Amino acid sequence: MAHRKSIALAIVPLVMLILVVGSEAGGIAIYWGQNGNEGTLSDTCATGNYNFVILAFLASFGNGQKPMINLAGHCDPSSNACVGLSSDIKSCQAKGIKVILSIGGGAGGYTLASSQDARDLATYLWNNFLGGKSPSRPLGNAVLDGIDFDIEGGTSQHWDELARYLSKYSTRGNKVYLTAAPQCPFPDAWVGGALKTGLFDYVWVQFYNNPPCQYAAGDISNLKNAWKQWISSIPATKIFLGLPAAPDAAGSGFIPVADLTSTVLPAIKGSTKYGGVMLWSKYYDDQTGYSSSIKSHV
Repeated sequence: MAHRKSIALAIVPLVMLILVVGSEAGGIAIYWGQNGNEGTLSDTCATGNYNFVILAFLASFGNGQKPMINLAGHCDPSSNACVGLSSDIKSCQAKGIKVILSIGGGAGGYTLASSQDARDLATYLWNNFLGGKSPSRPLGNAVLDGIDFDIEGGTSQHWDELARYLSKYSTRGNKVYLTAAPQCPFPDAWVGGALKTGLFDYVWVQFYNNPPCQYAAGDISNLKNAWKQWISSIPATKIFLGLPAAPDAAGSGFIPVADLTSTVLPAIKGSTKYGGVMLWSKYYDDQTGYSSSIKSHV
């Protein structure tokens, strides 16, 4: 009897340790959709490396334009070919991976011209990608988990209103996650106002293509200062460190795996708002194996 009791006592601290470690662990978010040579969405989720897959992009919308998804070489939305992704999306979600549609991007033609524009886009997104109904759902009947704001053009107006309109749909059964990918200079020129609403769940800050706030070889001070500003100023559930997955995935800001795991992550993981790492993009991650190399450290 005494022997059995001692085993039980030994197990309890181990369980507690696992819980503590698990609560501090971060996840990896990946952008998928802008290169037809990056594998299927189903294969992406099957790697087991990612907690979030962000579909890039709904690149045209607003100001009277017909909203149009652009998934590069993966499928042609004009011929309704992207509905085939529905089963892939569901297979990802069955693994516990959140699949999110990103609106905007670096090369799209988009803007919100008015409050009504914001309301109309929210309605469109709900009916065509989220929990609503439409005869012309571009990705079929799969229900995405949320909307990502990767706004890098147009104007800074009405994104806060779009966030408010979208968040109201969360009351209808399932939660609509709101995420954003601002640049690391604070506040972000495009969605800085929207982020103040406090409606965003995950914010993956792009710590690249912006030398004043990104990592430089052997110097973490700029990144660390920017990180502190983001976690202290933005009312979001979790903040992610956004990075290029390969040196040629961005103009600047790539962090070698050894530097990330030994210097950068230990400096930022102490924050309760630390959520993990976002990578651009699946295509580049395939070239380097970056996510596999950092997964156990995130």
